Amino acid sequence: MWQHRFRSWFILLAVLGLVAAACGDDGGGGGGGGGGEGSIWVLLPDTATSDRWEKDDRRFFGEAFEAAGLAEGEDFTIVNAEGDAVTQQSQAEQAIADGASVIVLTSLDTGSGGAIIDQAKEAGIDVVEYDRFNTGGSGGAAYVSFDNVQVGATMAEFLEPAIDALKVPTPRVVMLNGGEEDNNSFLFRAGYAETVEARVAAGDWELVADQHVPAWDNAEAQTIMEQILVANDNDVDAVFAANDGLANSAINALEQAGVGPVPVSGQDATVAGMQNILLGKQTMSVYKPIEAEASVAAAIALALRAGEDIMAIDPGFEFSIFGIDTATGEPTDSPEGEGIVAYFGLVPIGVTADNIADTVIADGFLTVADICTGDVADMDFCQENA
Repeated sequence: MWQHRFRSWFILLAVLGLVAAACGDDGGGGGGGGGGEGSIWVLLPDTATSDRWEKDDRRFFGEAFEAAGLAEGEDFTIVNAEGDAVTQQSQAEQAIADGASVIVLTSLDTGSGGAIIDQAKEAGIDVVEYDRFNTGGSGGAAYVSFDNVQVGATMAEFLEPAIDALKVPTPRVVMLNGGEEDNNSFLFRAGYAETVEARVAAGDWELVADQHVPAWDNAEAQTIMEQILVANDNDVDAVFAANDGLANSAINALEQAGVGPVPVSGQDATVAGMQNILLGKQTMSVYKPIEAEASVAAAIALALRAGEDIMAIDPGFEFSIFGIDTATGEPTDSPEGEGIVAYFGLVPIGVTADNIADTVIADGFLTVADICTGDVADMDFCQENA
């Protein structure tokens, strides 16, 4: 596993090298600034499942490309499919027609994503699979996401002691997983299921439900959680929820049933997630600094556009390089081999009430004003940070 960390001197040398190369090039330039030819297209999935895509990813990609000297509309284009696979396919076709050299793709599902990758590769375009991997496809040039097994393991790291602290002989736990159309759901589950299954096998815990929520739909998640509670006479002691949206749905169902609060995990460090944590309804969330993820993907896209080695990028954020199997969607130790795509995995961070200020607030990901609204404004955290 290869470790990379920011070093200012390395960046300086790299910049000087690029300047020297530019001065020594007598040939005609390609499409705009940043080196290389062809445009870069970023295909984002929707605005319904998370506000991150427009609020964060679009902004950070734009900033990274502009810092490299690219101009929006000329050298790079960022579009959103608004949850429609046909629209995303059309956007990919527009990228091909535009003469793109790189597409950064966050697909809506593995089938449509795989088709876009194949079509782009046939046109000689490199694809960076961003945040979501397209299992069963031919694979892009790279996959950028967080270490998604570690995301799930981080949930277990925080939830396990909270469950053990319950005054219950054999805690009854639920695993509320993301949609099966998203390979990440299986990776997140693998991370926390390792702990859950070990504790169940030891007779310490009882697993009462293990269900995937189609398309990560929050309304569907609440219905599923309500059904789990009915089937188990409301006897549920903890919920491994795969993100903050599912966590909030589980909390709503628990409250309506008069159950809880119980240990509940989450992911994405959303405003609602932070509020639930401060209100004591949710135990933790996993913070995934989107600036880091987008910056790594942008660096890879720029390297591909310039014909440079993607393994040599150093965008200023820590990450590891391993591999992911196109057939199974499972991580591999090596980034090389038949059917293996290089996987650039960033480091997730567990967030509780104790470190909100030092993580999501300190990074500027959320503000105190974002979080401290309504009943949450009365919490100690908000009073102390007002």
